[in-house]
Formats: sequence, structure tokens, C-alpha cells
Amino acid sequence: MPVKKSQIITEAKPHTIKKFELIEMYIKAWAQKLMLNRQCNGLIFIDCMCNSGVYKDQSGNIIYGTPIRVANALLDVARTYTDKQVFIYLNDLNSARVEELKKHLPDEGQNFKIVTSNEDAKELLENIGPQLNDSSHYHYFLLYDPYDASIEWRALLPFFRHWGEVMINHALLDPIRAIGSAKSSTAKEKYEHTYLEDFEKLLPYGSNKNAYEKRVEEIIDYMKGNRRYFVASFPFYNQKNSLMYDLIHCTSNIEGFKLYKSCAWKVFGGQSSTKGSNDGYVQMELDFSSNGFGVTFPTDDSCYGIHDIAKYLQKSFSGENSVPLEEIWSVLDYHPIFPTDGFRKAIKNDLKKYYDARIGTIVDPSSGKKQQIISFRNT
Repeated sequence: MPVKKSQIITEAKPHTIKKFELIEMYIKAWAQKLMLNRQCNGLIFIDCMCNSGVYKDQSGNIIYGTPIRVANALLDVARTYTDKQVFIYLNDLNSARVEELKKHLPDEGQNFKIVTSNEDAKELLENIGPQLNDSSHYHYFLLYDPYDASIEWRALLPFFRHWGEVMINHALLDPIRAIGSAKSSTAKEKYEHTYLEDFEKLLPYGSNKNAYEKRVEEIIDYMKGNRRYFVASFPFYNQKNSLMYDLIHCTSNIEGFKLYKSCAWKVFGGQSSTKGSNDGYVQMELDFSSNGFGVTFPTDDSCYGIHDIAKYLQKSFSGENSVPLEEIWSVLDYHPIFPTDGFRKAIKNDLKKYYDARIGTIVDPSSGKKQQIISFRNT
């Protein structure tokens, strides 16, 4: 039976379009950084659940999804770095969607190859995984974007243990809404398979998103082995402010970690998620715990803003004088959510305006070079 067109080209909600934009922005910057690395002979991008790559927005306009955006971005990279190779693997279980996708992909080139397939994602990854040992000078990026809370960790394991990055869409809406009503053995096994835990132990999680997120973090920590690893996770909310999923980025490279955080905050408009407020107004609160009194901002753990970064730094460095700004940025570089690149000016302005921080310049006696320093009031 032929697949209906409506099942091939589906509607992309605003939060989904933001996901496309985030991945595209990251891949563009990621690829440029890596191609400048002399030890990198090329890039491998894998989207094992790519859909048709073509959507419509709520107004009926055609929107391109991740595979088409990434293919066009990496084609530009391949044309710039002609001495290096770019391989793209695009897969979806639905053959009709793959055929639609092919219509919108760019042509291949001498150093630019696209491989499409329609098989189970697990089978694809089990075929590619063993090849990673022979691709030590290629940097890969694996996008694992299932339609529900189904994660095949065994198939992902080789990708966590090699030089590359893994991005997982953790579909939180699925267990939050459905785990309590799961009756069939198939449904229960899906959750057991995803969270590597007996269903009876998962059932108390209920609608507690933090419990599911913590469990996935524990699994990733096990999967990466003894390697130093960085994990950044950002939540996506729909227009009704219901949590849909976390987009988790995993890498052993601090630069990739920093880049992903910065891209996410830029795509989200200077905050840490797609969650919107009723009127865009941030309510300030008087802070009587400080010397005299000042202002602070209530924290929404589901959507941080620049004010939260400033509050975090004030708390971390309260009362310290002449702290080099580079030390401040280094602290944020390793923070799981807060970015530095692209937001330094806004962060400094917030610290000065709301926390009375003093920023100046001194000369380093050892090097003779000028450096910016910041002094924090005592709270």
C-alpha cells in the first residue's frame, strides 16, 4: 500500500524548527573547526532516523529539516577543504521518506559523498560501528533522533568510545505521559530497554522529568568508559510550555562542549530553552541579604537567562577582588549549561548593573601585559 503524502511531508512545530536550526548552526561551526585540524582527514555525519527532510510549518510553508540543512552546509565545507573527505549517511526505516529526501539533496562531489538507506537504525549503527576502528583520522557526528523514548544503547556504544560526538533526542514527553498507563509487555519492555532498568523500578519516576534525565546521564557516564567526557543537555518546550524532549550533546572535546552551549543559547534567543513566558517580563526581587540591599531574579530551572549566569558568578565569587576575567570565563566553560562565547558583554553588563561588580584593568607583573579583572561585592 502506497504511503500517503501527508505521512511523508509532516508539520514541523516551532520547537522542532528550532531543533533544526540548532543542529545546523552547530554543524557549520563544528565542521570549520575540525577541518583546520591537521590530524583530521575528514568528517562523517550520520543521521540514522532522518525522516524525509521536508516539512511544512504552521502556515503551510515548506521547511527543510536536519538532513538537507546539514548536507548543504557540509557541501560548502567540502568545496572549501578539497584535500579532505566528507561522508554523510542518511537513513530512515520508511523507504518513501528516503525517496522524498533524495529529491532535495545536493549532488555529490569528488570529496563529498552521501549514502542513503532505509533500514532499522540499530542495524545501520551495528554495521557502521565496527568500521570506526579503521576511521581513526575521521571525526564523526552521530545524530540519534527517535520518534519516542526508544534508545538502543548497545548500538550506540562504539560511538561513545571513539573520536567523535553523539547527539541524542531524549523524548521525555513519552515516559512522562505514558509510563503510568503502560500495560502491555511491549510498552514496558520499551521503557526497560531505554532506561536499562526493571519496569517496577521505573514506575515510581512517574512524571518526574529529573528522574529520567538523571538515569540517562548515568547510562552515558557508563557508556563513555574512562574517557574525559562533556555532556550538555537542553530542553525543548512546545508553544504551551509543555516539555517535549532534551537534545543531549556528548563529546570528549571541551571546544565542542563550549560550542554547543553557545549555539543553543543563540538559537533560543539568549536563554537555555524554547520555553516562553506569558509576557516576556522578568520579575526582579529585592535582595536584603546583601550589604545594604540589591536586586535579584527568581530562577526558573527549566529556562535560564543571562540574569542566572550573573547570579551564579556573584554567588561563586562573592567578596573576591581583582579576579581575572579569564578565570570567570573558564568557570563558565565547564558549566553544564551556561555559555561564554557570544554572551560575555551581556554577562559583564548584568554583573555591573545588578550586582555592583567593578571591572578594571591591571598590568600583569610577570608578563607586562594588560588584563581585565573584576571585583565582586560581598553578599
